Amino acid sequence: MLVVVAPFLVFASSNSIRAQASAQNASAPALELVTLGSGGPGALGRAGSSHLILIHGEPRILVDAGPGSFVRLGESKLSLDKIDIVLLTHLNADHVSELPGIIKARAVALHRPIRFRVFGPEGSGKQGQITYFPSTRRFMDLMFGPEGAFAYLPDFAGRITFETVDLPARTGAQDKPQVIFDEQGLTIRAISGHHGDAPAVAYRIDYGGKQIVFSGDMDEKGLDNLRKIASGASLLVFNSAVLDPPKAPPILYSFHSPPGAIGRVAAEAKVSAVLLAHLSPATEQNRQEVEDSIHASYSGPVRFAEDKLVTRP
Repeated sequence: MLVVVAPFLVFASSNSIRAQASAQNASAPALELVTLGSGGPGALGRAGSSHLILIHGEPRILVDAGPGSFVRLGESKLSLDKIDIVLLTHLNADHVSELPGIIKARAVALHRPIRFRVFGPEGSGKQGQITYFPSTRRFMDLMFGPEGAFAYLPDFAGRITFETVDLPARTGAQDKPQVIFDEQGLTIRAISGHHGDAPAVAYRIDYGGKQIVFSGDMDEKGLDNLRKIASGASLLVFNSAVLDPPKAPPILYSFHSPPGAIGRVAAEAKVSAVLLAHLSPATEQNRQEVEDSIHASYSGPVRFAEDKLVTRP
């Protein structure tokens, strides 16, 4: 079944995504989004945050890899052959814990040399009450390096190499989006986000005249940067975990942005559509309230993500 919701084209997940993509191979859009995981850290039936970007119907870019995304990827029947770019918004467990399994699955599927280009935030040393986070480069080394937890994996089924880039993750008045990848019409930009004391990065992917922006988990201190990188985008994927104040514990607002703030950013950045992901029980159970709050400022379409949802901006 094919459901059309302007400006989205959404495939229902009753049949495999791959079967539908094969049937429409000749007309595959230039840029497409598959949400593998639409949930947060709770074990509530949704996979944790994870998305795939498809270029002309072929999965190419993995954005985060939360728990459960490995299973959703298998259920989708999508090919792993060309996934070679990984964008990590931050290094919380509910965003990165499935990365080893997905990387191993691609190696097993191909049995030939693979190079992954991995981008993610710089680290933060423990200072006072600030929690320690490794840099992305250190994180990858702790998993796949010579003395890493999965040191066997790079030679398990065809040589795997990682080209890892640590991105600035501290917000400042002079921040502006930087190009981190630019090949064959595919451009990826990044800018520092803000998720409490966790170093965080927001991303923008441009291809074929369409643009998809990922906020990651973001509190209101990161919204100025998000406006910059989301300006004029076709689709803003915003992680929505809290209701408007005072309907969430105050501490949560130091990690996440409420619906009213999401609406203001979407309106000011003039994005064409908003997809809400990383849904918590609060946002899931109060969809109308969330949508009404966003629409107080923003007039464009707003949708709630589901696991295996396919979105065409």
